[in-house]
Amino acid sequence: MVNSEAYGSAVLTCNQMGACDRWTVEQDFASGMELMENAGAAVADVIMRRFADASPIHVFCGPGNNGGDGYVVARMMKHRGADVRLYALAKPKPGTDASLAAQLWDGEVLTFEDFRCEGCNGLLIDAVFGAGFTGKLPEAVSDVFRRAQNHPMRKLAIDVPSGLYGDTGLFSFAMPFDATVTFFRKKPGHICGYGPEICGEITVADIGVRADFADEHRPAIFENSPALWRDQLQDRLRGTHKYRQGHVAVFSGPRFQTGASRLSAQAAARVGAGAVTLLGSEGALDVHANHVTSIMLKELETQDARQALASLNNVSAGVLGPGFGDFEEARELCLSCLQSNADTSLKTFVMDADAISAFAADPEQLFAATHANPETTVVLTPHEGEFARLFPDLAADNTLGKLQKTLAAAKRAHAVIIYKGSDTVIASPDGELDGEALAAINTNGTTALATAGSGDVLAGIIAGLAAQGMKPFFAACAAVWMHGEAGRKSGPICIAEDLVDALRMVRNSLQREN
Repeated sequence: MVNSEAYGSAVLTCNQMGACDRWTVEQDFASGMELMENAGAAVADVIMRRFADASPIHVFCGPGNNGGDGYVVARMMKHRGADVRLYALAKPKPGTDASLAAQLWDGEVLTFEDFRCEGCNGLLIDAVFGAGFTGKLPEAVSDVFRRAQNHPMRKLAIDVPSGLYGDTGLFSFAMPFDATVTFFRKKPGHICGYGPEICGEITVADIGVRADFADEHRPAIFENSPALWRDQLQDRLRGTHKYRQGHVAVFSGPRFQTGASRLSAQAAARVGAGAVTLLGSEGALDVHANHVTSIMLKELETQDARQALASLNNVSAGVLGPGFGDFEEARELCLSCLQSNADTSLKTFVMDADAISAFAADPEQLFAATHANPETTVVLTPHEGEFARLFPDLAADNTLGKLQKTLAAAKRAHAVIIYKGSDTVIASPDGELDGEALAAINTNGTTALATAGSGDVLAGIIAGLAAQGMKPFFAACAAVWMHGEAGRKSGPICIAEDLVDALRMVRNSLQREN
């Protein structure tokens, strides 16, 4: 269950947003026309704040409610003395709020074909289709956008840029906008896929929409932020000791591939795990011993990972994959970890890098193991290429956005999935998009993270937080966010060791806030 504080960062699908609009009207919090007037006023305020010198203002209206918002904006800006030109794709359906808004427009109604690019200080306002549109834009619309795209006039979209799909971040036509004004909550397409490149600066305006988030409108998608998971961060209390703070085991690669696992181990310790042990061959441990002090070392003498973990004190989280190298051994160790854990305390198992690629030839072998052992939650951390190895059909499905692919993968694998990238998506395995499954879209990533070893650090953060008692999904969300913040503090150009060092500041800051 998500705490109510997180609802401020909820991301609503187009259907959920429509349900919230209808519920608001049905409960008499506001009429549809009042919501439309409030939306127009919010857009007009952004115009006055960001584009006050723009002239002329070209407002393009579709026949639906998005177009109705455009009619309101045009009227309000004209009454403020602006040079406004309104273009209608088609008349709104009689009796609708959009039709009422169109009747209140007291200026000329032009066609899209009448539009001419002129001057450099104009403003184009897209009120054509908004969030719910999918498919191909009508030629009249795409023609206007093509002509405007290479023109220096500024561009503002209402709700969602026309041609960008609100639920997926995919598009049929992509013209970048300087700004987008949306209402009540963001949609997935604003922050996932191509949305961040197309929407520009996003303003979320309060227009009077209400929702009963304790009932059928409960959101399942969130913009990743501390509000989502801060209450699960563990403070260190009087009387605690290192094993109560969580013990993480990290499986090491061979002698000349030790760096990646060492980064994971150090990251786990930096975010608060009380004890961290590196498991590896004698040759690998000789190298580790020259680089670590507080990290414990244990020789891995068997490919029975359960036996190795059982020999350690209360290991609750493990990491396998960073720099591991040997796919066959990685596969055997992973399957061993995912057998019945009656003789170990392993609750969260992070599979990264080589541990993912080790199952590329037979992903179903991994999925069978994750389904068979519900006591251990697996966290998979694929980048785009690794995702395609485990889920080739999902990766190739161009009708699905990254959010939908990640949710489907989490359900199939019965694992928490972190689908990495500039718009990293984290999904839980507990149901469909409209059910109890949770997903978070991360927005604080930075190009500073594009450095060797960055993913190894992330894997260690996840395990370190999970070992301290965070539920795996929330540990994954927190880890991705903290990873991004470490990149910001280390960037714009940094190496993975800088990320580990910066985690101390990030984690301590959250501890103080908590």
